[in-house]
Amino acid sequence: MRAAVLHGVGKILLEERPRPEPGPRQVLVRVESVGTCGSDVHYYEHGRIGDFVVEAPLVLGHEPAGTVVAAGPGTGRGLLGRRVSVEPGLPDFTCVHCRAGRYNLCPRMRFFGTPPIDGAFCEYVVVHEEFAHPVPDALSDDAAALIEPLSVGVWACRKARVQPGARVLVTGAGPVGLLCMQAALAFGATDVVITDVNPARLRVARDLGASATLDVRENPVSGAGLEPDVLLECSGHPAAIGEAVRAVGRAGRVVLIGMGGDEIPLPLSHVQTRELEVTGTFRYAGTWPQAIALAAAGRVRLDALVTGHYGLAEVERALTAGARDPELVKAVVRPQE
Repeated sequence: MRAAVLHGVGKILLEERPRPEPGPRQVLVRVESVGTCGSDVHYYEHGRIGDFVVEAPLVLGHEPAGTVVAAGPGTGRGLLGRRVSVEPGLPDFTCVHCRAGRYNLCPRMRFFGTPPIDGAFCEYVVVHEEFAHPVPDALSDDAAALIEPLSVGVWACRKARVQPGARVLVTGAGPVGLLCMQAALAFGATDVVITDVNPARLRVARDLGASATLDVRENPVSGAGLEPDVLLECSGHPAAIGEAVRAVGRAGRVVLIGMGGDEIPLPLSHVQTRELEVTGTFRYAGTWPQAIALAAAGRVRLDALVTGHYGLAEVERALTAGARDPELVKAVVRPQE
């Protein structure tokens, strides 16, 4: 099979590799669509994210969807021939966090496209059958791939306990922010405001149902008169985080989603006097069925985020598209092209 392999900062080569064979309880997926993520771009540009360092050739990509074309011994879910969205991590199933249902925190998680585990910018991947989730015909291959970032939004809304009638502020209108916004609306929030500095992305947010948008270059959050119950922070920008936290109302919930600097200034007095709950969030656990159902019912529009398609030989162009096009939202790689 062909694979797009990162060989160092700014260097991806198209290679021929043996097609993987499914082992016990694994299925082989012919990859049709893979979304590109900011973490893929970061590995391409810097060769590391925090403690995760690219020290050997690595296949990036962790938002895949495709068709199950082979099954290993012991599989029993009848997935052969089914279209699936791939949940791209494999926990150990035995640690205290896995047993408690928090498998996203498994210390031995093997996650696609995270050193040293190869990802999905290739023609075929193997995955444990429990992490190959069938999708209905109503979902395109692109939408099936974007169930992964939608799961980030679903998990964040669960952590924030978004419920009917909630007032939500989303900071950052990138792909994850736009999906957090849509997820919050699907969870019943009646007032969802989203901020950004990119007018094109704010237009997309309005098209996708935002109650209001705020261009913080011209209108800072501090002067907007907001007092949300929930803050879903997707920008990762330290200054934006502090300002947004100060807007949150009493007994509000703050979920930090965006990956920014390792340390941020936190308005501690505001957190304490208003008894805010502040939590981080890391990936997701058990979100795929709900995310697929929301997308299939039209409660979340995934195809609307896709602004470009690239073949497997064009992975570098896909990863650098954002630097060339300020209106880019989501680039999708199609490995069979």
